[in-house]
Order: sequence, then structure tokens, then C-alpha cells
Amino acid sequence: MTNTTIAGLNIDIEELRKSIREEYSAVANDPERGFHFHTGRKLAGILGYQDEWLNRLPSSAIESMAGTGNPFSLGELKPGEYVVDCGSGSGTDSLIAARMVAPNGRVIGVDMTPEMLSKARHNAVEAGLTNVEFREGYLELLPVPDAWADVVISNGVLNLVPDKDAALLEMYRVLKSGGHIQIADIALQKPVPEGAKSDITLWTGCIAGGLLKVQLEQKVAAAGFKDIEVVWGKDVFSGAAQHSDAAEFGTLGVTIRASK
Repeated sequence: MTNTTIAGLNIDIEELRKSIREEYSAVANDPERGFHFHTGRKLAGILGYQDEWLNRLPSSAIESMAGTGNPFSLGELKPGEYVVDCGSGSGTDSLIAARMVAPNGRVIGVDMTPEMLSKARHNAVEAGLTNVEFREGYLELLPVPDAWADVVISNGVLNLVPDKDAALLEMYRVLKSGGHIQIADIALQKPVPEGAKSDITLWTGCIAGGLLKVQLEQKVAAAGFKDIEVVWGKDVFSGAAQHSDAAEFGTLGVTIRASK
């Protein structure tokens, strides 16, 4: 296992990934357990997902939904588009996207948690969708060809990635010229103290890996994106089953749209 000093961090990447996998393995296998964030149909309601989208999905796709926003609030996808879902989880957004881009569009979901990948693949079969597939991988090294996608979506995952610069460059790489990202994540209104940024429990709590809104905009721009729009969204932590320190840092969902 190797430590990294990415953006001044001193954190064991493999240990962090292990902890994140354990957290989201539990969301996949025991979605009713209760977490520091809302999940499932309740979360979908908070985030404004349309019943029309959800009612066409297997219940097992919705029950393990975990995210911080609604990428589709930035615009529904168009038939024929190719889409990459970064951090696809149990497949909720990927399956919604697959229906939107059908019949000729395609969706590739990428996730690093085996239990989530297994569940997502099962959900795709149960939904009868053949234009979506799920691949194991990291956001920092997407298993997708250059200039393949028209749109990259993601929901609550970028904050869990230590090397956000690499992840955003990968999103840029897999997009066609003229393509765009429409992703949801979190932003902080109060910075995490430097000494707390190596606390893995604050990472899995969707806090230590968060950025201020202006920092997030700067990183998106540094990856080469233009026409950047970052919009404040919902509080997805208050009232969750487990305690969250999110309120201490003013942690809220955001949605981000930007073009290549």
C-alpha cells in the first residue's frame, strides 16, 4: 500500500479505496441498514427524480441508490447518445440513461465495488436493457476509449476520489469534441482543516474529499472544460440514520455542467 501527497494529502490510497468499497458494499447488500446519507426511494424523492423514471426500474436498483444530486436535472439525454456513468453503483442512473438514449444509444457504467457491479448487472437484465454495460474501474483510469462519449454523468462520486484532477482529465478524454459533463456531487461552504484531510472516516463520510464551490470550478476548468455552471442543490445528509458531520462544513449537493 502506498501513500500519496496528491494536493498535499498524506493518505493511503488503497486503504481509502478499501474503506469506500466496504461502505458501498453494505449499501448494495444491506440497503435498509441506514447510513450517514439518505438512500433509495427517499433519496430519489429528495433529489427530484421523476416517478416515470423510477417506476420502470427494478426495485433492487432503487433500494441501493446513493447520490448527492440529480444529473438529469441539467437536461434529459437524447436518443442515440453514448454515455459514461462514473461511479455507477447499483445502476440507477445508468438504467435511466439507457432508456433515455434508446434504441441506438449506449451506456457504460464504471464502478470499483464488486457488489455494486454485480447488482447493477443483475438490474440491467431484470430491466431488459441491452444497451448498458458495467465495467470495473477507477475514475482516475476509466476503461473507456478516447472520444467515445457524448455525455459523462456521475452522482456523488468525485468527492471520494483523492486525485480529482486525474478523474476530471479522464472525463475530458472519453468525451467527444462538443460533448459535455452533467454530474452531481457535493461542495463545502467551510473548508476541512488540513489535519483532518487524512481522516479516512471523513472521506467515507463524503466530507474530507469535498471542495469549496470555487475550488471545484477551478478544477473543472483546469481539466480543459468550458461553459462551466455549478449550481447549489439539496442537503442529502440531514436526518439520515447515522450521524454525519456534513452540517459542520455546510456540505450541500451541487450539479455541474461543462463542455469539451
